[in-house]
Amino acid sequence: MGRWKAFNLLVRLASRTTKYLTPYSSPIPYFLFHLAPSNPGSQFCCCRRFSSIPYSSAAAYAEELDHGYRDSGPNCFSGYPEDDEETGRIPIKAYFLSTSIDLKGMQAEHVRNIIPPSSRTSNYVALRFLNTPSKITGIGSYENAGSPQYMVVSQYGSAVLFNVEDHEADLFLDIVRRHASGLLPEMRKDDYTVKENPTLAEDMQGGPDYIVLKHLDADGIRIIGSVLGQSIALDYFVSQVDGMVEEFADINRRMEKTGTFTMNRKKLFQLVGKANSNLADVILKVGLFERSEIAWREAKYAQINEYLREEYEVTQRFGNLDFKLKFVEHNIHFLQEVLQNRRSDLLEWCIIFLLSIENVISVYEIVQESAACSL
Repeated sequence: MGRWKAFNLLVRLASRTTKYLTPYSSPIPYFLFHLAPSNPGSQFCCCRRFSSIPYSSAAAYAEELDHGYRDSGPNCFSGYPEDDEETGRIPIKAYFLSTSIDLKGMQAEHVRNIIPPSSRTSNYVALRFLNTPSKITGIGSYENAGSPQYMVVSQYGSAVLFNVEDHEADLFLDIVRRHASGLLPEMRKDDYTVKENPTLAEDMQGGPDYIVLKHLDADGIRIIGSVLGQSIALDYFVSQVDGMVEEFADINRRMEKTGTFTMNRKKLFQLVGKANSNLADVILKVGLFERSEIAWREAKYAQINEYLREEYEVTQRFGNLDFKLKFVEHNIHFLQEVLQNRRSDLLEWCIIFLLSIENVISVYEIVQESAACSL
């Protein structure tokens, strides 16, 4: 018989078995083949394999594929989604928890986890930790399944975690706290995301609170960890300067009402030291304007570095910080002059008092001499 007669016979045999099937089953088994009448030449291109998945799950999965095939036209494989939101998603968490971290002690304790440095930069270290597979989140989709976790720790007090969930973050931060000094009473945190897309045409692509890369390697982790660590540290120093600006604003308001102020020289000198130390820490310890050797060597890392610095407005925020420090400096100079004038006035009164005593003594001696001469 011809091939179409054989096909019709197969359909009739399948239709006779419908009374033995469940109400939700199909007369023609879905795993045989999929017809595409709009493109007869590709009728057997989209054949489906036999599936061991339970029928309820497989049927739903088959409906999704059918929808993709119908939309795809002649291309049988274009029904699969090109980009999945969760595929290649790497969460990043940046913390600022102390004013100093002993990197040498951390390296000695976790020597097996240290990623060998690729530059001469010594103010941060990168560590790698193995992760256990987590549960499956969907068909063909895994969440951090067997992928390693990374941590970039900076000497000035920041820690940036890669591929670490919220419930695991404290385990990594405890490692940092053991080698930290000057722990802050309130830890600062920021979140970011990296998405991997091997089919990306460019080296990188930015988005709201995320960046898309072809592949996130060790140098990319260093660049991202360095910029995010600097940003979260800059946020802390800005808050410190904001506190000083508010304090001087209160002093100016009291001076406006009373015409004087009650700050002593010790308190003023403490504010001077705090302002100078914050500026020095931002420039020297954080290294806000130091060029990264990794970015200097390869253009794609320089692009990532410049994009993240622009995304986090590092230069603009430092400009705002510098403007606030100039305001603090102006107020400090003004108050120093006022205190100096007060001290000068006190010295002048002391001199006047001493001269008055000297004059009184001189008058007394003259009176005594006059009395002696009269006798």
